[in-house]
Amino acid sequence: MTASQLSARLALLSAVSLFGMVGAQAQQQTAQPAAVNTGVEEIVVTAQRSAQSLQDVPIAVSAFTSENLERQQLNNTSQLQLALPNITFTKGNFTGANLTIRGIGSPAVATSGDAGVGIHYNDAPIQGPLIFETEFLDLERLEVLRGPQGTLFGRNATGGVMNFITAKPTNDLSVRVEGEYGNYNAFRGLGIINLPLGDKFAVRLAGQYIKRDGYTTNLYNNTKIDGRDQYSARLSLRFRPTDTTTIDLIGYYAGENSDRMRIQKQLCNSDPTAILGCSPDKLGNGYLNGNATLGNIIQSREFAAIALGAAALPFGNLSVYGPSQYTGLTNPADLRTVSTNFTPSYRTREKYVQAKLNQEFDTMTLAVTGSWQESNVTSRQDYNNVTGPGPGQNAALKALFPNVANRLYSGANYCISNASRLYSGIYGGATLGCFPDPTQYDQSNGSSRTWSVEGVLSSQFEGKFNFRIGAIYLENRSDSDYFVTSTGLDYGSGLLGALQSGGTRFNASPFFNSETQRFDLKSYGIFGEAYWQMTDTLKLTIGARYSNDKKRVQDRQRLFNALVPLGEANAGTILNDTVDADINTPGRQPFRDARLNSDAVTGRVVLDWKPEVSFTEDTLIYASYSRGSKPGGINPPFDPTLFSAPVTYLPEKVNAFEIGTKNRFAGGTFQANLTGFYYDYKNLQISRIINRTSFNDNTNAEVYGVEGEFIVAPTRNWQFNATASYLKTKVKDLSLVDVRDPSGGRADSVIIKDVTNAANCVVTPAATLPPGSAAAFVNGFNAAATGGLLRPAVAVPGTNAMGAFGICSAMGSAIAAQGLPFNITLPTGVNRVPTATGFVPITDPAILARTNLPSGNAVNLDGKELQNSPKWKFTAGAQYTAEMANDMSAVIRADLNFVGEQWGRNYNLPIDRIKAYETVNLSIQLNGREERWYVRAFVQNLFDNQGITGQYVTDPSSGLFTNIFTLEPRRFGGVVGVRF
Repeated sequence: MTASQLSARLALLSAVSLFGMVGAQAQQQTAQPAAVNTGVEEIVVTAQRSAQSLQDVPIAVSAFTSENLERQQLNNTSQLQLALPNITFTKGNFTGANLTIRGIGSPAVATSGDAGVGIHYNDAPIQGPLIFETEFLDLERLEVLRGPQGTLFGRNATGGVMNFITAKPTNDLSVRVEGEYGNYNAFRGLGIINLPLGDKFAVRLAGQYIKRDGYTTNLYNNTKIDGRDQYSARLSLRFRPTDTTTIDLIGYYAGENSDRMRIQKQLCNSDPTAILGCSPDKLGNGYLNGNATLGNIIQSREFAAIALGAAALPFGNLSVYGPSQYTGLTNPADLRTVSTNFTPSYRTREKYVQAKLNQEFDTMTLAVTGSWQESNVTSRQDYNNVTGPGPGQNAALKALFPNVANRLYSGANYCISNASRLYSGIYGGATLGCFPDPTQYDQSNGSSRTWSVEGVLSSQFEGKFNFRIGAIYLENRSDSDYFVTSTGLDYGSGLLGALQSGGTRFNASPFFNSETQRFDLKSYGIFGEAYWQMTDTLKLTIGARYSNDKKRVQDRQRLFNALVPLGEANAGTILNDTVDADINTPGRQPFRDARLNSDAVTGRVVLDWKPEVSFTEDTLIYASYSRGSKPGGINPPFDPTLFSAPVTYLPEKVNAFEIGTKNRFAGGTFQANLTGFYYDYKNLQISRIINRTSFNDNTNAEVYGVEGEFIVAPTRNWQFNATASYLKTKVKDLSLVDVRDPSGGRADSVIIKDVTNAANCVVTPAATLPPGSAAAFVNGFNAAATGGLLRPAVAVPGTNAMGAFGICSAMGSAIAAQGLPFNITLPTGVNRVPTATGFVPITDPAILARTNLPSGNAVNLDGKELQNSPKWKFTAGAQYTAEMANDMSAVIRADLNFVGEQWGRNYNLPIDRIKAYETVNLSIQLNGREERWYVRAFVQNLFDNQGITGQYVTDPSSGLFTNIFTLEPRRFGGVVGVRF
């Protein structure tokens, strides 16, 4: 944001403030009673598992009441993160999201991975909640704790905790009904009823329904996509059999069935060589070069001839040296305009049940909480967010293999497989549909079932010592899929199966899937804290925790790896392996069975001081040391023929130091909270994608920063709030290959696009070899191994390297056999070399030891900043309440939220830069007597900022395009509500 833009936003807030001041003067002129200033509202939180004023908690915590959330238009987590210091939130590429606090979030991609920020409902942890999808519903308050939390909450959390406290039933009869209508034909209905049932029972029912048209224009068929159709409901029952016993029962259900877009837009500067697909120098409004993708390579003439012999050349559907099917197409610059023949779908279901007993004794309180949660997400979206013309229907295939062609084509249309674990696709009768143009989509499925029980015993002794001790047990079972399918993959699969079997069998699994059949987590922890009131103003807190986590994953990666008999009606049942079956039966692809056990001892020490000073009404000064830990995980399944990698990644640990002060000045009209922190991180978990697998690495890191939260209420009618934060993050001791430019910037390297599987590898000579030797070797190998079918190396735009189509494993074998001192360091996988009749295994142990080429030349990331960690964030809000005749009032509010520049990846290259953005929200609400009715007009994101919140760079076999995730566009509308 430029200085002039920032000035304009601040001027807007000033104008709103001036408007309110004029209103205040007018109010005084009409002889209204003088307002009595009651100071800044006190918020009671349970951040330390007992009710305390926010200002008495020696933790960096932000809290919002339900009224705060409504007035600041914070309806979901995406909006909430804008109003919090050092916190970001973005959608992930699959079915998850990344909530980051002080640079620490969930960048590791694995079904077995843990979030750095714990999500809790009424203090109980939730595994895999749908915080991206759901809108807030009937909350009492929301608390966000920053920093490691392990001795107060059930599960360890290295980044912090977000705790949703739902509204509980009371003994007062009340009803609230609210309706909202806005642009995009948006409707939201809310209903809440609180019903007492005698002196001991009360019930509360809250429900919400949201429906609107899409934010995104689809030029392909002139429709709107990225809409919403979702609902949620919560039933709460409170039973108080005695004055000291409270039992709460809560049931929650939510669902969505919409055309929401999981990925907003794809950006790319097209690479004309098709080695990379998208060049690594910048993001542009182009489309990827489709010839870099597996879907095109697997149906190309080059692949057919090399993999199956010269006789297969006519069956190739295109040439990877020809123009991309997206050449000449224009990708609209507007981030909310696409052109796709595939309509996205997004379906979710979430169920949650919680039971909580709170029993008070003379000097003790026992809280026991049991919870059960189940969630399911299935989303489909165009994989490339573009529709291009097809290569035409292959005449040779139709003539020789009509059974294949009849499944691939329907008249002039191209058919595509329905992705499922049957793995038969169009060849087993599972067709999603047939379209005028080629189609591709990905499908991300995830389901999670969790139950937990936790007990916490707290003392309330009158002396200097008190304690809190607790224990938790949690079990989670999850499964997930990530499918990628296209008409190109369907074509290549059918062709391979037909040619390999003489037309009697098809290749099953005509699509890619990373399948986690089952993930099991069993976790328990024992935690507690002791409190010593050393003096009337000085308190020492010491906490400790022991955690144990057992993880087991049964998974596999499937692509073109089983044959189905021709015309078999129930072909899928042959391949519908389950974990309970004999997974090592010949002809079936086995599941990997990986296990990981870990434990950790963590804790914290806090010294807080409440001095009595003349210049404040209330002051708290605290210093703390916390040690946090997050368990390690099991990497997703990968194809061992492409590379070798560790099965697991390490647990991360953080030593966190924090100092802070919380203050109230001027008769309680000014509240100022300041925090400074320093983190020493060990084995921070980060993720990257390598050859169709998300692979997780560990690195050390350093994090430090400051935060400030301020509220000023000079009169009863005026309130101002502001937050500001600075964050500095540093990667330490890490070198990685950059998938965008695997040459690592070295001009003596050649990037190879493997013409058999679309993976990338790199040939780099030793320093003693002359310049150009790598390119000369590649050219010579291509000529010898493929009969000159593959072209010589050419310059790859955006890199210093040359690039060529080749065969990575076979080239590695040739280098090893000749003893050339090339950089080939990765461990071996299962390798094959081409012969006149196809691929045959390598058997020479000496060659097997050095057959895989490296995926690239590593670059040093020391000193780079962590992704999704903006240095600067600030917010400013102004609210004026005009008191009117007949006990009516009008509330005018304006909010400015600014998020500074950040990085989409840890490489911190210019292409990774995410620009700063800001949003402005405005609202005015007219309240009737005792607020029995109200009318509100609002606008969110006033200047329609298309700010990017996160990026994801996809795989070399997909063309290395960049998926981006954005803010919601400008929304405006009106709300009418009644309370009685």
